[in-house]
Amino acid sequence: MVDIVSKSKRSQMMASVRHKDTKPELTVRSFLHKHGFRFRLHRKDLPGQPDIVFPKYRHVIFVHGCFWHQHPGCSKAKRPNTNCEFWNKKLDANIQRDRTNFQALIKAGWTISTVWECDLDNQQLNALLKEIVRK
Repeated sequence: MVDIVSKSKRSQMMASVRHKDTKPELTVRSFLHKHGFRFRLHRKDLPGQPDIVFPKYRHVIFVHGCFWHQHPGCSKAKRPNTNCEFWNKKLDANIQRDRTNFQALIKAGWTISTVWECDLDNQQLNALLKEIVRK
């Protein structure tokens, strides 16, 4: 199947995809802040620059988009049917990078939580709060 937009337009569209301050990330941050948690954002000195960092608890949260990080079993993680070689390489590299970063964080003594964009509801966010406080 041929792309319906030009290569330069597609490049512009892909460049506009945000990696910080996404809607799911803002939802999680707002929820945590309303519940009295204070945190740091995108610490560059930690592997993978976690979206939310709780230095006091040595706990980090990654807010992942289901497509970009290939959430197992999620319908939003469906790989494109066009330009398969490119997408498979890119998405597989994202998964491997996440694994490498998680291993480095665990080795450094950090606890990791992952929030998937499709799971953003109060029940899951409340479970996340309990997990952070428990550690």
